[in-house]
Amino acid sequence: MKVAERASLQALNSFSAPATAGLLATIEREEDLLDLPTLDPGRDLVLGDGSNVLLVGDVPGTVFLNRIMGRSVVADDGRNAMLEVGAGENWHALVQWTLNQRLCGLENLSLIPGSVGAAPIQNIGAYGVELSSVLDSVTAWDWQTRAWLCFSAEECELAYRDSLFRSGAPDRYLITSIRLRLSHEFQPRLDYAGLREELAARCLARPTAQDVSDAVIRLRRRKLPDPAEIGNAGSFFKNPIVEADLAARLLADHPGLPNWSAQDDTVKLSAAWMIERCGLKGHREGDAAVSERHALVLVNHGTATGAQILLVAHTVQAAVSAEFGILLEPEPRIVDFKG
Repeated sequence: MKVAERASLQALNSFSAPATAGLLATIEREEDLLDLPTLDPGRDLVLGDGSNVLLVGDVPGTVFLNRIMGRSVVADDGRNAMLEVGAGENWHALVQWTLNQRLCGLENLSLIPGSVGAAPIQNIGAYGVELSSVLDSVTAWDWQTRAWLCFSAEECELAYRDSLFRSGAPDRYLITSIRLRLSHEFQPRLDYAGLREELAARCLARPTAQDVSDAVIRLRRRKLPDPAEIGNAGSFFKNPIVEADLAARLLADHPGLPNWSAQDDTVKLSAAWMIERCGLKGHREGDAAVSERHALVLVNHGTATGAQILLVAHTVQAAVSAEFGILLEPEPRIVDFKG
């Protein structure tokens, strides 16, 4: 375990927002947790790759940087395989590794930024697939009981960009590893229209898992800014899920509003369309802005602070609420120890 005082966090969050930690403890092995004090949610923070976090200011206490690595096939019957992966592994690198092992199931989730440990926290999803479709279990350190616990996928309470670890018991657990159920038999999931069109443009009538991954990568690179080039955390707002009667009223007033059927007679609406409708695509306040490429993405053009990015988020929320009567919910965790 490595420890540093007054450490900069600017390179440890994908917004590149300036912030410091009173103490930075890099956890490299599960055993390191035995030597650490209990996390204090009022002062401390767990970070993976910082790809789904907006740091509004400094962290007064300790940042526990999760760098627990490792990936292995723990069971394989020739048709299906079980993988165990350390929480500190890079998610996209894991996807590419599974494809090299001729294992299928993660191809639609290619190029999602972040670490493996963050994946179940928000039940990552893209192009018609969510982590919940392949997750078997999660192993986590319980800060309260100071012991490891194993959660089945059901016990993780996975929902749309949500889980037990995000809203049910935030800050209680540090995920150390996950297990995934993958298959050697490719079953393409091409319900997302843009993905079908991308494959059709390449004349791939019978795509492989690698073809689907490559198509997803091309789509994401065209639509979303690269955090290595401009600070961002991908989609900043969730697509709102509303009751069917409210959706019907909104569609009557806004016939072009994209929508999809969701569970329990609810409807998912396009947050990006609503933001564009409010004229906020490309909206900029100093170096904090709504991306010109995708209205769901907030970006840091260089020197914006986390607080300034949050102000832009509030501008977007206020405009959408005034126009549509819906309060958009942020996807990233907003960390503000003074707020």
